[in-house]
Amino acid sequence: MEDTIFFKPKGPFSLNKLIDACNYIDKIHDIKILDKANEKDITFFESSRYSEHAKYTKAKACITTQKLSEILPKSCKKILVKNVLLEVAKISKKFYPDADIDYPDLSLKKPKKSNYPSVKFGNNVLIGKKVKIGKKSIVGSNTIIEHDVQIGKNCVIGSNILLKNSIIGNNVVIQDGCKIGLKGFGFIPMKNKNLKFAHKGNVYIHDDVEIASSCTIDRGSIDDTIIGQNTYLDNQVHVAHNVKIGKNCMIAGQVGFAGSSIIGNNVSIGGQAGISGHLKVGNNVKIGGGSGVIKDITDNEVVMGYPAITFRDFIKNWKK
Repeated sequence: MEDTIFFKPKGPFSLNKLIDACNYIDKIHDIKILDKANEKDITFFESSRYSEHAKYTKAKACITTQKLSEILPKSCKKILVKNVLLEVAKISKKFYPDADIDYPDLSLKKPKKSNYPSVKFGNNVLIGKKVKIGKKSIVGSNTIIEHDVQIGKNCVIGSNILLKNSIIGNNVVIQDGCKIGLKGFGFIPMKNKNLKFAHKGNVYIHDDVEIASSCTIDRGSIDDTIIGQNTYLDNQVHVAHNVKIGKNCMIAGQVGFAGSSIIGNNVSIGGQAGISGHLKVGNNVKIGGGSGVIKDITDNEVVMGYPAITFRDFIKNWKK
């Protein structure tokens, strides 16, 4: 997979132009998460859950609170605020003013057979500029593939699909009606007009993934959304922004993943289960259908219920 930048940052901006009441004048080129930021970037640290990343961040500056600032390295300038995510939303909008709305791709055209000699297309397919599609792939009717999307070899892309801001590996199957790469549901509630986060990340779908009908996979906000190799999603699964799903996972119908949750390898999740945001589910975990996961789950656990508890405790409670 080749990295593609679908949204390019504006700037650079000086820190005192990005944040009110900030006296620093250092030039900042982008906003990134703690473990991806470098000496030209600003980052943010709003939860102790990310302390390990905060200790070693290479960011020039970090938006955080007084309490959490003590964890950051001395090399990082601390920008202390009351509401970290509010400031992040404001700054992301400055760097990426067009990434909080899904504007239609006006470069769409019917694909030229000469550009894709070994790809089979159905009727009424539209493709944007610089789209790459690998050999022996198939694209169904009424599907839209927007600019710069990459699709690997031997893929089956069904009908009535929308793909944008996405990098797709080899041997991937995406069934009818899926919407992949649209912006996520991220905003700060305000009294008169809610403040939306920019969603400038990508969707990465690795080799041998299968995505059944009518699934929705949101692109990342400040980070990326990732589906690991050989993972299968059943019908009507929703994957929110920044979610990471590992390898060899089996996700049954109507499961929902809230933003920034991380799912390990070899995880099985029953239908209509829900995973709350910013949680970590370990490797080899099994989650029963209809469960509500509201805290981290360690490796090899089997859980069920709402809130999800160990399967043994669930059976004990059911027998009472």
